[in-house]
Amino acid sequence: MANSMNRKILFASRPKGIPDESNFKMVEERIPEINEGEVLIKTLYLSVDPYMRGRMSDAKSYAKPYEVGEPFLGGMVGKVIESKNSRFEVGQYVDGRLEWAEYNVSDGSAIRKINPEWGPITTALHVLGMPGLTAYFGLLYIGEPKEGETVVVSGASGAVGTIVGQIAKLKGCRVVGIAGGDDKCAFLTEELGFDAAINYKTTENLRKALKEACPNGVDVYFDNVGGTVSDAVMSLINFQSRTIICGQISQYNLENRELGPRVAGQLLTTSSLMKGFIVSDYAQHNREGLAQLSQWVREGKIKYRENIVEGFENTVDAFLGLFRGDNIGKQLVKVAEE
Repeated sequence: MANSMNRKILFASRPKGIPDESNFKMVEERIPEINEGEVLIKTLYLSVDPYMRGRMSDAKSYAKPYEVGEPFLGGMVGKVIESKNSRFEVGQYVDGRLEWAEYNVSDGSAIRKINPEWGPITTALHVLGMPGLTAYFGLLYIGEPKEGETVVVSGASGAVGTIVGQIAKLKGCRVVGIAGGDDKCAFLTEELGFDAAINYKTTENLRKALKEACPNGVDVYFDNVGGTVSDAVMSLINFQSRTIICGQISQYNLENRELGPRVAGQLLTTSSLMKGFIVSDYAQHNREGLAQLSQWVREGKIKYRENIVEGFENTVDAFLGLFRGDNIGKQLVKVAEE
């Protein structure tokens, strides 16, 4: 492999507002020889995720920002094609957070073996990976939904939101999704079993629509979006409601954050909880979460959809598509055949 070329994508500059192609740069270099303890991985699929936009900023956050001039990093699924590490064999499928590249060299510390019996290998990047675990821990560990309660999910047609809603239905809840398109809303209600779905882009009065969809108020709110959508939901929270702050995609591309309603009074008078989290907070429970999620998938109790973009050269556009609302379900890039 030493004479073969490897394309990779670098982080070229920090964006102001919505990212564009100029913030990335594709380069080619030779694939290096691996050293003792290392493996060479051929990338099959890359994950593009909204959280990556936050890491393009140098503002203080829960994760170290991307460094300008360095390779862009993200979730990937690949196949070990050369190994000098006793823990990994040639032919094994692995996933991890590695470079946006056609080939990666790893010492094994940032990758894990994929169990193909749990589901197709792509599911390691969504329902049986970080997004699925995010939905599982956020809803069950923080939201603690109870039978008969009303659960509202914003960003409901995305990789996390679709799983949140289905788990809530498994727990006997009324589930209302908020998404940005009639096709997305139809997917939620007709295929995933949500009780109602609201297109925030065409609804003139979101609070009124939510009140009609949630006649008994909101007990659990899984917030992927923030902004005016969350303002409307928070006005309807019940006594001892739980709000899970998972993402704020409406705010990621703003140079100056919006000033919205102050919710402290509502939380106080309703004795409610609002808690932010990241999936790694619950890493010690990953085995439990993956086992339960895989069981639900095998039993057909959780469905998923993948929006697959073909070709490594289209990775950046697939990422930018997240902010155009291109995807229903999980946005993936297919880099190579298995």
